[in-house]
Amino acid sequence: MVRLIMGVKGSGKTKQLIELINNAAKDEPGNVVCIEANRTMTYDIHYHIRLIDAQEYNLDSYELFRGFISGLYAGNYDISHVFIDNLCKTIGREVDKDTENFLNWLDAFGEKNNIKFTVTISADISSATDGMGRYL
Repeated sequence: MVRLIMGVKGSGKTKQLIELINNAAKDEPGNVVCIEANRTMTYDIHYHIRLIDAQEYNLDSYELFRGFISGLYAGNYDISHVFIDNLCKTIGREVDKDTENFLNWLDAFGEKNNIKFTVTISADISSATDGMGRYL
């Protein structure tokens, strides 16, 4: 399952994401992971959340991101929810068909392995492809 939160900078995405992460820390039966573009949420989220700074791993393509998420799961089968903050900023790209393909991959991977994904993208909702609409 993938949930996509989109909006322009300053629209409250990060605040909403922090609330969702902290609720997941209380409610999720498994481990919760948050991947962010930089460590800005360190003091805002519950200490049980595994916070990952994507810059430390040079996650600058969707292929690398797929491998990284696959590796996270291979190392910890107890992950039940992954939050990805500011996906396109992390990758260094604009919203495009590859973004949709990545979200589709996340959805399939999540279904297969019983993981929920919540992703934020800092862009106007009108820039979402038709296929991305199902995740909004």
